[in-house]
Amino acid sequence: MTTYFITGGSGFIGRRVIERLLTVEPDARIHALVRAQTLPRFSQMLTDMDATGQVTPVIGDVTTPGLAVGGAELPDIDHVIHLAAIYDMTADADAQQAANVEGTARVADFALTAGAMMHHVSSIAVAGDHRGTFTEDDFDAGQGFPSPYHRTKFEAEKVVREREGLRWRVYRPSIVVGDSRTGEMDKIDGPYYFFGHLGMLGHLPAGLPLPMPDLGNTNIVPVDFVAGSIVALCSLEPERSGIVYHLADPRRRTITGMYNAIAPGFHGPQGRNVIPNGIVEPFLTLAGTGPLRVGRDLLATQQGIPPALLDTVSLTVDFRSDDTIAALRERGIMLPDLDDYGPRLWKYWAAHLDPARHRHNDSRGPLVGKNILITGGSSGIGKATARMCVARGANVFIVARHADDLDAAAAELSATASKDGVPPGRVHNYQCDITDEESVAGFVKTLLAEHDHVDVLVNNAGRSIRRATINSTDRLHDYQRLMAVNYFGAVNLVLGLLPHMVERQAGHIVNVTSIAVQSRGGRFGAYAASKAALEAFSDVTSTETLSDHVTFTNVRLPLVRTRMIAPTEAYANQAGVWGVDKAAARVLHGILERPRRVGSAVGALAEIGHRFAPGLTTRILHQEYLAFGESAAALGKPNPDGDGSA
Repeated sequence: MTTYFITGGSGFIGRRVIERLLTVEPDARIHALVRAQTLPRFSQMLTDMDATGQVTPVIGDVTTPGLAVGGAELPDIDHVIHLAAIYDMTADADAQQAANVEGTARVADFALTAGAMMHHVSSIAVAGDHRGTFTEDDFDAGQGFPSPYHRTKFEAEKVVREREGLRWRVYRPSIVVGDSRTGEMDKIDGPYYFFGHLGMLGHLPAGLPLPMPDLGNTNIVPVDFVAGSIVALCSLEPERSGIVYHLADPRRRTITGMYNAIAPGFHGPQGRNVIPNGIVEPFLTLAGTGPLRVGRDLLATQQGIPPALLDTVSLTVDFRSDDTIAALRERGIMLPDLDDYGPRLWKYWAAHLDPARHRHNDSRGPLVGKNILITGGSSGIGKATARMCVARGANVFIVARHADDLDAAAAELSATASKDGVPPGRVHNYQCDITDEESVAGFVKTLLAEHDHVDVLVNNAGRSIRRATINSTDRLHDYQRLMAVNYFGAVNLVLGLLPHMVERQAGHIVNVTSIAVQSRGGRFGAYAASKAALEAFSDVTSTETLSDHVTFTNVRLPLVRTRMIAPTEAYANQAGVWGVDKAAARVLHGILERPRRVGSAVGALAEIGHRFAPGLTTRILHQEYLAFGESAAALGKPNPDGDGSA
């Protein structure tokens, strides 16, 4: 019975190494070093692979002296398989040094004390910027290192090689991509950063020869091949030390060749190198120096590509793996052909990793299957907007304060007929007071747990007070109440949902504001200020989230015939007051088209007046203020609060 101690067992390669070990050695005893914070996820992983009783988690950390295993009682260890490392060229240099170099030194000490063979999973990054052939026998060839990742992988392997008395083997995978059978990959890395840009070529005719620049060579292998190879080679000549294995493709392949292998996945045309690498490489080198580098890095960042990756996009070294491939062939391990599994890599990425996947619309309509949250959704504009969204196939979550109103609205909306043959969406109602921070936090947590995400947030709930400032000098609470709903309530929801929208790289927020922001007419100082604050907050936030694809629309509505304006008798028969369906149609436009502003002709006219004829505009607004007195509600007669709510 063989005993293994594995670091990095919860990682992308490590999980597959454990699975493979249990397949070829069912009676093997495996102890896996796991950090305390990842233990629940690791335990779930063991449950999923039905290996709970065969793998023993050991709480520890390679970045801590003695691996922090404390008093854990371990049996005699035969093999230490060291996979724990930071496999990310964009990571902080100090973090890479701590994990990759110092962590490897601690694992080497552990293996030496245990008298075990150490199997160190290194990387072809040890070759740095070496030019020419690099075999399993090569290590220090005087190469330079284009990134901290390359340097730390070299130094980590050097630690293993120079640890006196340690028995060791080294495995150097090339660029590791997804599983050749399923395409599964754990994160966007390496060539995956360019998949979104390559996918745009799928719009071209598939039979069109595509001229491409020769960007140089690459070398990729699937994760299942890497894991299977490590397990197979661990048991090969078990007492032999000091061996290096290159887990790399022995066939030379250009970046254009890699593209051609993946292109069938998105029906892209086949590429042909027409600009020689001798011309392309100096140009790319120049772009990475001096002032040009600043522009290059900024452009790459905006495109979601780590600038550090551009320094190593092509390989300057020819990795020879003939001896390793021959040894693996004798063990029945064959390297899958990229031409066969390349399309599967693309399809898995498109379904699970594409940052834009959450922004794609259903072919039946842009709202089909979208999750839309509408505050103040039990009546008025909110309910009318919800009805329009449900009819277009959206799943709508309506939020309001009163449970009875919510239940009635949900029942009514659930009977909405389909539009254009699209099955209507589902309606869910939630009671929440958006002015209560704890209530909002609990609501957001519940909503995300039950429905995973929100595509569109409509901040529709609002409160209005029509009262002159001179009549409000002893009513500061009026201003506070309006800000509580119109500003802080909306901001509270944005703050709760924004991290999830950013993580999904998709989200839209629609604020139902008011023409008062543009007109600034008399008696609406408190109301206009609260809506203007919300617009300012949204405008600033939208400049910060542009690259995260979270956008904002402010819908500036004129007077709408809702219960919000009912306390003001002057509006009862006033011409030009919109109906709720007309207003909701404007909100729907904001949801569908996502403009920065949605307004009205009257609002635009008011803005023009303030900009080009401010004195005249103020005079006109003052005359309106004098012509229409305070409402009875504002004077404290029928409604002492003088407010309405949506």
